Amino acid sequence: MPQASDSYHHGDLRAACLRAARELLEEDGSAGLSLRAVARRAGVSATAPYRHYADRDALISAVAAEGYRELGGCLAAAHSSPATSDDLAAIAVAYVRFALDHPAMFRVMFAEPCDPSNEERVAATAALSEYVRGVVRSAFPGADPEVLATPVWALVHGLAFLHLDGKLDTSTPEVVAHQVRTAVHALLATSPVTSKAAAAAPEQAKA
Repeated sequence: MPQASDSYHHGDLRAACLRAARELLEEDGSAGLSLRAVARRAGVSATAPYRHYADRDALISAVAAEGYRELGGCLAAAHSSPATSDDLAAIAVAYVRFALDHPAMFRVMFAEPCDPSNEERVAATAALSEYVRGVVRSAFPGADPEVLATPVWALVHGLAFLHLDGKLDTSTPEVVAHQVRTAVHALLATSPVTSKAAAAAPEQAKA
């Protein structure tokens, strides 16, 4: 490990602290995450991280914001232009897969308290919320995205934590994908909002 010093000469201190924080998260979870531990891992003085992070909450918020952006990228990669319930299900699978591939990060993003006044975190969460509404808007043009986005996100988010906590079978990626797709299709099939949107779609196509 590099020797700690009062100055940082190895590149971007902020990025080094975030990288160290993520490494610690993957190894020990959030319980052992502190600015002092991050400084030790990054090989800088104990006070160096304070140049960018006022306290642990600020560091957690920065890590969470990075996670939100990465999650958004994974969802967009799963399907760039969702237009059907199958497309929506594929995005849901990607959401749960992200949680399983990055469990410590996911818990920091959604279970660890973060500073609500942190501009970076607020912007990242707002972008993710808007992405969910956009997906619903694309897949169900006749539905109100403000109404439907919440139950869709709640279902997928709940599935992510049920898988993380071992309440659902995670033995293979195929099993996980089947469980998520089945749940999403079941919700959409019973939702009066999506049923109305599906009925309206042919009429809109004629117009």
